[in-house]
Amino acid sequence: MIYTLSRYLERIDFPGAGVMQYLSFRAAVAIILSLLIAAVFGGAIVRVLRRRQIGEDIRELGLEGQAQKKGTPTMGGLIILGAILVPMALVADFSNVYVRLITVSTLWLGLIGFADDYIKVFRHNKKGLDGKFKIFGQVGLGIIVGTAMWLSPQIVVSEVVSAPAGEGVSLFGSEETLRSGPAEKTTKTTIPFIKNTELDYGILTGEKGDNDILTWIVYILVAILIITGVSNAANLTDGLDGLNTGVAIPVVVVLGVFAWLSGNMIWAKYLNIMYIPGSGELLVFAAAMAGALIGFMWYNGYPAQVFMGDTGSLAIGGVIAVMALLIRKELLLPVMCGVYVVETVSVIVQRAWFKITKKRYGEGRYVADPPPLPEKGLPRIEDSHTLRDHLDPAGRHNPNNTESSLNEENSCTRRRGQRLRGRHTRQKTGLRRLFHPSAGVRARWGLRRRSIRFRSRRLRPRRRDPSC
Repeated sequence: MIYTLSRYLERIDFPGAGVMQYLSFRAAVAIILSLLIAAVFGGAIVRVLRRRQIGEDIRELGLEGQAQKKGTPTMGGLIILGAILVPMALVADFSNVYVRLITVSTLWLGLIGFADDYIKVFRHNKKGLDGKFKIFGQVGLGIIVGTAMWLSPQIVVSEVVSAPAGEGVSLFGSEETLRSGPAEKTTKTTIPFIKNTELDYGILTGEKGDNDILTWIVYILVAILIITGVSNAANLTDGLDGLNTGVAIPVVVVLGVFAWLSGNMIWAKYLNIMYIPGSGELLVFAAAMAGALIGFMWYNGYPAQVFMGDTGSLAIGGVIAVMALLIRKELLLPVMCGVYVVETVSVIVQRAWFKITKKRYGEGRYVADPPPLPEKGLPRIEDSHTLRDHLDPAGRHNPNNTESSLNEENSCTRRRGQRLRGRHTRQKTGLRRLFHPSAGVRARWGLRRRSIRFRSRRLRPRRRDPSC
C-alpha cells in the first residue's frame, strides 16, 4: 500500500516519494518491520496459544529432557507468516509476477500446515492431516508455479548485450554501455560452480526448442519434485529448538542476494549469471522473511517457548524451493540446504531399516539407536546455556537461570548477581499476587503484610564478604 501510494505521490512531484522506488530501501524497511512485528507481537501470540492450551504432544522415545517439551505451544508459524505478509502488503510491488507467486506460495503452504496443526491440537489426532492431502497440496503448488513460469509473459530470461554510447547503462563507470537483449522463454537453469554452462531440461526429452510442450511438462514435474522435497525436508528438520529457523535464515538471505543480482543488469553481466528482469523484487520478500525468522528465533531458541509447527515449517521449505526455481538456482539447493538433505536421508534410511528388520526379526531396529542417558563427564541438558543467557547477561528474563549467565571465576560477582535476581523475582511475584483479581481482602492484606516484613528485612544491613 505504501509503495502504491508513493508511486502516486511521485507523479505529483511530492518530495521524498521517489525513495520507495529503491529496492535497497524497501528491503531495509521490510526487514525492520518484520523483525519488530515478530519480536513485539510474538510474545502476545505465545501467551494466547498457551492460554488456549494449544500445546504439542510429544511421542515417548525415552530421551532425556523430552518430557519438558510436552505442552509447549505450537502453531508458532503464525508469527512468521504474519511478520512476512504485513511488510509485503506495505512495501512490495504486487504488479510484479514474482511477488504474486511467492506470496501465493506462502499462503498456500501456510494453510496446509495450519490444517495439519489444527487437526493435531483441536481434534487430538497425533497424525494430523493425512499425508496424501499434504502431497496433493504441494503438487498443486508445483503445478501452479511451473505453469506460471511457462505461460506468464513477465517471466523471461534476457541476455545482456553491448549498446551504442548513450543508449544503455554504463558498466561501473567504464565506457562500455549495456542494454537488455531479446527476452525468451526458456527451461534453462544455472549449473553451480561451472562458468558459461547452463542446463536445459529439454535434454530430458530430446527437444531443443524452448517452447516445446513436452519440455515444459518435464519442467513442471521438476518443479513439483523440488517443492515437495524441500517443503517436507524442512518439516522433518523442525525438531530441535531453533534448528529449522537457524538453518533457514542464511538460505533465505543468500537467495535474496542472488535474486537482486539476477535482476540487476550490470551485476548480471559482471558476474556472468542469468539476467532475469523483475526478479530483484524477491529481495523485499527475502528481507521480510529473514526479519521474521530472526524475530521468531527469540521465542524458538532453547528453551523454546513456542514451536513453529507445520504452519511454519511447510511454508519455509516451500518458499525456499519456489524462490530457487524463480531465479533458476534450484541446483544449488543441495549445497545451501545441506542440513535438510542430511535430515531427509537419515529419516529415509532409519524408516526403511526399521521396516526391513521388523519383517525379518519380528522387531523393528534402527541403524543408530537413540543416544543413551548422559554419563559422568558428558554434557547434560540442564548444563547447557540458553539462547537468552548469551543475549542478556543479567538473566532477568528467566528467574530459573540462576548461574548460567554469571562469571564463575568471580565469586563476588556471582553472589551479587544472585541477590539482585532474587530481589527482582520476589518483588515481581509479590506484585502479581497482590493485585490478582481473584485474591480476597484477607489474602491481599496477608500478602501485603508479608511483603512489608520482607521489605523491612531486606533493608537490614547485610554481612558482606570482605573480599568484595
